[in-house]
Amino acid sequence: MFTQIKNFLVLLMVITIAFPSACKTKYPPLRIGNSIGIKDMNYERLKAMKDAGIDCIEITTGGFISTKKPKTDAEITELLTRTKLAADSAGIEIWSIHMPFGKDIDISQTDETIRKNSVALHMKVLEFCKIIQPKIILFHPSWYLGHNERNERIAQLVRSVNELNPKVKELGAKMVIENMLGYELVRNEQHERPLGRTVEEVKLIMKQLPKNVYSAIDMNHIDNPELLIQAMGKRLKSVHIADGDGRHECHYMPNPCSGKGDNDWIKILKELYKAGYHTKQVEGNQNSTWILMDYNDIIVHIFSKEDRLFYDLERMWTDGKQIDVNQL
Repeated sequence: MFTQIKNFLVLLMVITIAFPSACKTKYPPLRIGNSIGIKDMNYERLKAMKDAGIDCIEITTGGFISTKKPKTDAEITELLTRTKLAADSAGIEIWSIHMPFGKDIDISQTDETIRKNSVALHMKVLEFCKIIQPKIILFHPSWYLGHNERNERIAQLVRSVNELNPKVKELGAKMVIENMLGYELVRNEQHERPLGRTVEEVKLIMKQLPKNVYSAIDMNHIDNPELLIQAMGKRLKSVHIADGDGRHECHYMPNPCSGKGDNDWIKILKELYKAGYHTKQVEGNQNSTWILMDYNDIIVHIFSKEDRLFYDLERMWTDGKQIDVNQL
């Protein structure tokens, strides 16, 4: 799948939503972003993204926070300083950062020593965030759980969020909590799925968190993601766009372009609109085989598989530079 340099976009992996308060219009447009590991960042790659219509990125922390091969503070500072310079030079905003996650750094751990150590690690990452100045800081609510401990884990998560959120606020950022994959409660004999596995559980968790802690939705983690968008409404601040079946970590390109996945993109876009984010214009409806969505600087075309092959819009841009989005 290729994305053209001009105002034509077939699809992208991540949509990042801007804050209403930062926009002059009543309904801020959707901002198109891409998730990228910090080790993969350089000016050339970021400039190619910018030319393709991407204007913001989410950085994952695995490249500079590792419990197996930890970097020194000086090494992390140098890496993040270089990253910020590359992004600024390419004209791309570091919109969000994906905080570390794993069994031993789980902020919902029932073992209070592990929980406190996990919070301390996250505090350290937040201190480094001063260098890259993200607007959104994304947390996983938990790793896999033991059986019959969900209520206790939720209480521990709430405790950790209340400890971390003031630091996030101090940075001028917004704290968001991502929903997790878990169509079935039980993973195996030892574990249940992580917190935030259903619409109802996400609502239960968010109700217990401060009002200035928001929701992030990964559409690959849940069936019918439009229902979670509907439930979160104005509390939604970031969306990871991917197609899937709500049962596996598929992260397909959005159907029908990939020919895979079950998400209903018309319903998803309608719920995003209700939450306060909309396109300039949409032509076509859920019964159409070609839908056009105008986001001012970017045009999104959603085809049936047959119409995509028939119209072959890319041929109109054969004189432009083509970029394989999988290489971004």
